Order: sequence, then structure tokens, then C-alpha cells
Amino acid sequence: MSLDLLLEIGTEDLPARYMLPLADALSDSLAQGLDRRGIAHGAMTRLATPRRLAVIIADVAETQSEQVIERSGPALKAALKEGQPTPAALGFARSCGVAFSELGERDGKLFFSRTEPGATTVSLLQGLLDEALKQMDTLVPKRMRWGSGDDTFVRPVQWLCCLMGETVVPLQAFGLTADRQTFGHRFHAPAAIPLRQPAEYLDALHDARVMVDVDTRKSRIRSQIEAEAQRIGGHARITESLLDEVTALVEWPVAITGHFEDAYLQLPPEVIVATVETNQRYFTVFSDPQQTRLTNAFITVANIESRDVQQVITGNERVVRPRLSDALFFYQQDLKQPLEAYAQQLAAVTFQQSLGSVADKAHRIQGLAAEIAAQLTDDSRALADVARAAQLSKCDLVTKMVFEFPELQGLMGGYYATAGGEPADVAQAVREHYLPTQQGTPIPRTLGGQAVALADKLDSLAGIFAIGQKPTASKDPFALRRAALGVLRICIEGQRPLDLAPLLRQAVAAQPAGDRDEATVDALLTFVLERLRAYRVGQVREDRAITAEAFEAVRALGVTQPLDFDARLNAVHHFAALPAAANLAAAHKRVRNLLRQAEAVSDTVDPKRFDNTAEHALWTTLTALEERNAALDDYTAQLVNLATLREPVDAFFEAVMVNADDAAVRANRLNLLARLDRLCRGRRCDETQWGLMRLGIDGQ
Repeated sequence: MSLDLLLEIGTEDLPARYMLPLADALSDSLAQGLDRRGIAHGAMTRLATPRRLAVIIADVAETQSEQVIERSGPALKAALKEGQPTPAALGFARSCGVAFSELGERDGKLFFSRTEPGATTVSLLQGLLDEALKQMDTLVPKRMRWGSGDDTFVRPVQWLCCLMGETVVPLQAFGLTADRQTFGHRFHAPAAIPLRQPAEYLDALHDARVMVDVDTRKSRIRSQIEAEAQRIGGHARITESLLDEVTALVEWPVAITGHFEDAYLQLPPEVIVATVETNQRYFTVFSDPQQTRLTNAFITVANIESRDVQQVITGNERVVRPRLSDALFFYQQDLKQPLEAYAQQLAAVTFQQSLGSVADKAHRIQGLAAEIAAQLTDDSRALADVARAAQLSKCDLVTKMVFEFPELQGLMGGYYATAGGEPADVAQAVREHYLPTQQGTPIPRTLGGQAVALADKLDSLAGIFAIGQKPTASKDPFALRRAALGVLRICIEGQRPLDLAPLLRQAVAAQPAGDRDEATVDALLTFVLERLRAYRVGQVREDRAITAEAFEAVRALGVTQPLDFDARLNAVHHFAALPAAANLAAAHKRVRNLLRQAEAVSDTVDPKRFDNTAEHALWTTLTALEERNAALDDYTAQLVNLATLREPVDAFFEAVMVNADDAAVRANRLNLLARLDRLCRGRRCDETQWGLMRLGIDGQ
């Protein structure tokens, strides 16, 4: 027989960021514990609010399955002496609770096996709860202790409820004993709610103004916000992160709309969003679907159905007004001087103790950004804009607004640059030079933004590596992995053909301290390419995941230009799926082996020495393909063209003895294979070798 199981841990208000992870840990741990103990069960429902963590498990078996107990004892050589059990054997029998004669043998050892009936599920639940609580503790670095006990949890535990069917399971934890009572909304339904069985739980709490299902509550909040925005003719900005946080803050959501004074709309919209959303957990409202025109409305989600809604609205408006007032004051104060004037304050701000001030970093960025821009354009106006953007890039860090809202760095610099009359491209470059901020966010769109962003990230990488503080497996305090990935994304997605080796060499040389040698540059290149591996390997292209073998095939060439690396990787990935790829790669491996054994080869081939039609056919195809590929700058097309070599190469090896007795004939054939090898390796206009090398199906 099976019964539904309910377990609820009632708490003081949980921190929003911990609610879902703790609820998941509780349900996952219970499920795994049941499975380990051989207790059959059905679907599991994870439930949570700010004041409770709960799980309902359907169709839990009342007893576990039969338990087979098996133990291995001493080896038979040690268990028997002259046909009699030794003390070791007898001790093993006693530990198993049986006579020596009841033991068996397996794999040359004494063996004990016994089948016992399963224990009741109720008797095992205490152990399951203890395991779950230990797992939950690992998620919370700082836990609370309350009362006179020694128990700790993220917040004080107020009640326990545990039912299996209609039976109370008296689990004990935190000085409490579980019963059949739960509690509803703190204000709407504070009295205890007795439950007869788990099936009553959701409806009983809903009647008590608690929406305990997380997904249902989240959906309700979203629909209420959208309805409020529609009611006032606007469009709410709903981010998943803020929606999740608000869902974890309320048990009975009620969306209401408030307003702030129009005067605050002179603030940059990002400032208002940061104030309203980040600080207050309110949702901003725009007048257009594209969310380009911010209104003075905001939507908050209350945790109560108030009899005086206007009082709640007024209270929220009273809270948000002084924050916007402060922001407006900071903004107006910052605008009293041009952005450039803040540069002199950067010398007092430390970037890193060994690497100097932010002013020092800004100076290094200017030099590196200028070099990057010079490689991408010869437009004097564009180069001047990049230089100016690099000069102004860090100035907003010492403004009052960025001090209050650090997440607005760069954005505020862009606004202040525009207000100071800087060219639009300069302001845009300042605004976007921190991009991409994380995986999935866009890269800078402008040349200036890309050049300054690359210079900033490369300088950070070079400096931290030079002083020996590169990331470890668990720590990356300077976010260098993110910086490296940003460099790669800008080069690849921005289609910028930049070679990282000389840029990193320049960045390392400019550092004021640390190891500024080639070893540091090599370590940096390795680090960056490892980020490219993590970024690309496993990505699906052409309905197939890019393999580590394809990545290593390109990496073995020593390519240090990300855009070129990616193009080669795409080509190898495409070629590897062609029917001819495996055979051609195997043939190339054979060619390489023959050439390694040869004393000397050249690329000079004399067709007059051919005495086999297969030689002529390979030479004809080869020379035509050399000419065709020489005119191509497309790696994929070059490799696809190589597929046409399959048949003449197969025919050559079938009909021709390469190591002929005649030395001249042998040398000519080896030279022909050398030409084939050169073509398979490939050469671009920059004379960089690549091609079939180390494709996994081909040996180098």
C-alpha cells in the first residue's frame, strides 16, 4: 500500500536568494533518500514561500523493499586451518550473528548473506530529514542560532508538519516535534490550520491566503503586473531575476501601481531603473512596447490585500521619492564639470596595489587602444575618437552617481560625455567599453567601443598574470575568465582580425610590475585559448557538436588570431563530416609517415619521370587544386576541395610503389607526395599552415 507524504518546515522570513535552492535541496535529498532505501514513490512536488519549505511526495510505499544484507569476510586461507575455523573466521561469524556453519564462500572469501523484510517508511523518515537538513546547511554559509538550543538554520524554525496519509509522523528537529498543523498568511490567517491528509495542503493554504506553489505564484505575479501596466496604458519591464526575487518575497501577491514626480524623468532611464528595481524591487513602466520611453509609474507587489490600498501606494511612493531625489542631486552635481575634469581624481583610486592607480590603468588603455584601432582602420577621425574615448573611459568611476550605483559605470560616462559636447562616437565608446559584461550580453557595436573594451580587458589580463595572481580552479577575483571570453567574443562576433600575441606582448610590457617576459605572454595565450575551448567545444553547428578533436586540430597550428582560429575550426568541423574525410585523412597520415622516413624531399616534381597513369592522374588533380585553392580565402571551401583528392590518392597508393629501386623515380614520387602534403596542410596568404593536421582521424 502507498500513501502521500507531506513534510513542511515553517520558518521566519527566508532570504529571497535562498528560498528556491533550499526547497530544491529538501525535495532532491528526500527523493534520493527514498531511492537509496528502496522505498517506491511517485511524483514529487516542491513547494515554498518566504515562510515555509515543503514537499509533497505521491504514492510513497509504507515499507521498503526486502533488504539483502551481504558481507565479505576473511580469505579462506586465513579462515581455515587444518579444516577448522580460525579465530578470524569465528569472529566474522559472531559479527554477522550466525554460526560458522551458516557462512558461505564467494571469490575465495567467507561470505554472509541474509534477506530481511523492509522497515516501515515512517521509521526511516527521521534519517531522511536529518540527511536533507545537512544538505541544506551546505547552501548557507552563515546560519542563525536562536533560543537556548544549538541547532542552526538560515532562519529560526517555527513549526514542523509531517503527514503520511492521515498519520502524523513525529519527526524531531530544531527542538520541535512535527504534527499535523500548518499556518497561513501572517496577517490574513494567523491561526493554526489542522490538516487531515497531504491532499488538503494546497487548498487549505490557498484559503488561508498563501499561494504555496512557486510556479503558480510567479505566474500570478507576472499576469498581475501586466494587467496593472495595461490598465494605465503602459508596458512593464519584467526581468526574470526581479520576478524570481519578488516571488520569493510574498505569499499572497497583490500588484499595485504608484507614481513619482515627472521631474525625476530628466534622470537617465538606467538610473531610475536601478533605483526602482534594484533598490526597491519595483517594476518600471514604459509608454512603448520597445521600452524606450520611461514613464513616472512603477508597479510593486504587496504581500497583503489591504483595506486601504491608497495608503499602501502612498507608503511606497514615500519610500522611492527620496532615493530618486538623491539620484537627481548626484546627477546634477556631476554635470557641473566636464567628464574630463574627473581624470585628475583617478590617481587617488587604486586599481591594484602592484599595478598602480586607475589613472595608470587608463594611461595603459590609451596606448593599447590606439594600437588596436590602428590595425582596424586608417580613418584619422575614427582614430582620434578612439583615443579620446580611451582617455575618458574611466573618468565616471569617481562621479557621485557611479559611487552610488556602481553598476552604471560606463553608462554614466556616456551620458556625461554627451552632456559635455563630446562626439557621439566617443560617448558611445565610453558607454559600451565594459561590454560584454557576462555571457549572453552583447558586445560593443562601435569600433571605438570594441577597441577600448579590448584594451581594458587585455590590460587586466596582462597585469594580473604578470604579478602572479592568475585565477585558480575555485577563485577568479578579477573576473579574468570573463575578460578573456569578452576578448574572444569581440574579435569573433565583431569580425576583427586581431592577433592576440603581439597585443598581449605590448600589454605585458606596459605593466609596472611583475614578470613581463615571454613566459607570461605564453601563459596568457594558453589561458585565453582555454576559454575559447570552453566557449566553442560542444556548441552545435550544422546539427553536430564541435568536438575537442577538431579544436585541437586547429590549436596545434599555433593560431593566435581568434577570428582566424574560429574560421579554421568551422572548416575542420564541416570537413570532418564529409564522406571522403576519413579516407583522405588516413591517406595523408600515410603520406606523412613516408616523408618522415625519407632522407630529403623537395617540392620539385618532374612529370616526365612518371611511368604510371595513377601518377599522372594525381599530379593533374593536384596541380589544378593548388591553383584553385590559392585563389580562395575560405577555409571551408579549401577543405571541401581537398575531398576531390580521395580517388586519385587511393588509386596512387594502390598502383604505385613509392620506394622504387630507381633512386630518381623514388625521389620524384616522394616529391609528389611532398606537394600533396603541402596542399593538405594548406597555406593561406599569411603562410600559416593548417588543414588536416591532428583531426583525430589523421596523424601529424
